[in-house]
Amino acid sequence: MAQLRTRQRWLTPTRWLLGCVVLFGMSSATALAALPAEIPARPSTVGTLIPVPLPIAGNVDNRIKGMIQRAVSRLERQDARPVIVLEFSPPVGESQGSDFTRAVALATFLISPQLASVKTVAYVPRTVKGHAVLVAMACDEIVMTAEAELGEAGLDEPAEQPISPVVRSGYRQIADRRRTIPVPLALGMLDKRLEVLKVETDIGIEYLLRDDLAALAERRTIESEAVLSPAGELARLSGREGRDLGFVKYLAADRNALARELGLPADALREDPSLGGAWRPIRVKLEGKVNPASASQLRSLIDTQLRTEDVNFVLLEIDSAGGSLSDSMVLANYLAGLDRGRVRTVAYVPKQARGDASLVALACDHLVMRPEAILGGLEKDGLAEDEIAAARESIRESLAPLKSRSWSTVAALTDPSLAVFRFEHQRTGQVAYFSDQERDEQPEPERWTRGAEITQPEVALELDGAKAKQFGLAWETVEQFAELRQLYGLKQDPRLVEVGWAEFLIRALARPEIAMLLLVLGGVAIYAELQMPGIGIGGFVACVCFMLFFWSKALYGTAGWLEVMLFLGGFCFLLLEIFILPGFGIFGLGGGMMIVASLILASQTFILPHNATQLGELRNSLIVVGAAGVGIIALGMVMRHYLPHAPLFNRILLQPPTPEDRSAQADDGQHDDWSHLLGKTGVTSTQLTPGGKARFGSELVNVLTGGEVIPPDTTVVVVQARGNRVIVQTNEPESA
Repeated sequence: MAQLRTRQRWLTPTRWLLGCVVLFGMSSATALAALPAEIPARPSTVGTLIPVPLPIAGNVDNRIKGMIQRAVSRLERQDARPVIVLEFSPPVGESQGSDFTRAVALATFLISPQLASVKTVAYVPRTVKGHAVLVAMACDEIVMTAEAELGEAGLDEPAEQPISPVVRSGYRQIADRRRTIPVPLALGMLDKRLEVLKVETDIGIEYLLRDDLAALAERRTIESEAVLSPAGELARLSGREGRDLGFVKYLAADRNALARELGLPADALREDPSLGGAWRPIRVKLEGKVNPASASQLRSLIDTQLRTEDVNFVLLEIDSAGGSLSDSMVLANYLAGLDRGRVRTVAYVPKQARGDASLVALACDHLVMRPEAILGGLEKDGLAEDEIAAARESIRESLAPLKSRSWSTVAALTDPSLAVFRFEHQRTGQVAYFSDQERDEQPEPERWTRGAEITQPEVALELDGAKAKQFGLAWETVEQFAELRQLYGLKQDPRLVEVGWAEFLIRALARPEIAMLLLVLGGVAIYAELQMPGIGIGGFVACVCFMLFFWSKALYGTAGWLEVMLFLGGFCFLLLEIFILPGFGIFGLGGGMMIVASLILASQTFILPHNATQLGELRNSLIVVGAAGVGIIALGMVMRHYLPHAPLFNRILLQPPTPEDRSAQADDGQHDDWSHLLGKTGVTSTQLTPGGKARFGSELVNVLTGGEVIPPDTTVVVVQARGNRVIVQTNEPESA
């Protein structure tokens, strides 16, 4: 019985446990049966990005309002609460200059009930100052880069006048409504006379002005206080400081990081081109090699259209294999620096944008390619390492951040030494393409898991249109140009802007064969002028030829004042050697070298070559100058041999010496002293310009004038004789 009771005691809890399991299983089965057959997926967050050009002035606020309203109408059809990101886009330098009336109107619109269904996020990738701060405060959340600053709103107010009550009330109202920035701090950003404190009390942390500290002390126990912004300075916060204080929701280095933090798809924060309203487009082309001429010409075309026409859409069609990396970087930085609030730039690559031409394409707001078009790719030895390193740093510091692109992927298109890998974020699962250096620059580098390398060792990255889109470089791919028009809502093909007759003439004159012809004509004209009395047609033709040469090279972008001064200085030294100083010494040799150097430098943008492209340009420059020199010598010999016998020129060209003159000239070397000729009268055998020959009795002597030109068969008298230097002048009385 005892054993039985013991067994019963053991079985009783066992049965109880088994009963619980059975009951739990039955209830679970019943609950599962009650669930729908398919659990609906959680709706994904949707959003869009709208750039806010700074400063906020003119009609900017109304344009932004219209874009927001169109975005809300489109996004409200989705199941999730949409996100509208306002990306503040200050120009390079300060962002102040916003109009308070425009800023407060836009801020009031952002806090209005009609936007209650969307979440607005202010994204501040670069420092924002002035009244544009008010618009950022009016958003639901603020996201910044770590180094960007937000504040100093009072910079847009007169420095010597007190802040208007209307302005102060506007800041207080917006800050109190949104509470992204505390009211005391917002007022401290506006008025430098206010001191902003961070105070820790028995119930938590509060932000207040110094004048309100006593009132707080009566109500709360103050445990500590710190000056957040001292009096005499306008308050400002960096992204890192704002994040530490809780005013900044996230830190995001670029749009991709921002999308991750907001829970948006990787491509969600792309500007919607249809939000901007009606386009006033133009179309320009970049074809062939990128060189100083094409870069300068393209900048001139776009500048002229932006300055004289009401253009807000520039379509840059590129079909180029690259050329000069330095010229491409200049053009790329120009395009990236255009005001995004005024003009949209779109690069269209139907065939290729290889090498450094890819940087020009990626400097535009959007890149649209055909799927089979080629982006990037460069020969291994195409560029010097220092040139590539300088371009990589410029891409990293300015070009890629301005366009919210991965700098290492952009740089890899021209940098064979840069390795780029596929990375995946451990928390969000987002895929990005970085170098190891760029991965280390991310806010949470340890969360990125490195995958396969997308580059090849010692080979620049080359992508077709489909891969360029996959890697986040191309915005979209299209099969035909009509699809691009549809993508941007263009009703017809953009007007093609081409070079005018002046630019065409410049390009024609700068061609190597035309440049060589100008040099030959100019050199021969100078030679002809030296054989003629006075300044005549030869001097005029020479001036015109060399003016056209340097004018075309200057506008072509390869010549400047240095080359012109070298040429003029060298020419003056040659004249000094020929007409003033006897013999051929340092002035003649140095002057000739200066002229040759000026002609070579005028045909290129560098002094010493650093890569294969520059070596090719130097070779072409040497060929042009060398061929021009040979042509001048050959034509000079022809002129010397034939023109003296021509009916027209035999009176104005110098006659070659007769055999008797040559014999007498050979005897000149026997005389070291011509002092016995002082005061004697003779007759010129050749033209004195101012040097030449004159006969005194049976002696043929090399003589000089005081600077004037004396024709042949003119009576002259010796006025000075020192050693072998004989100075003469005309003897008018005897001639009469």
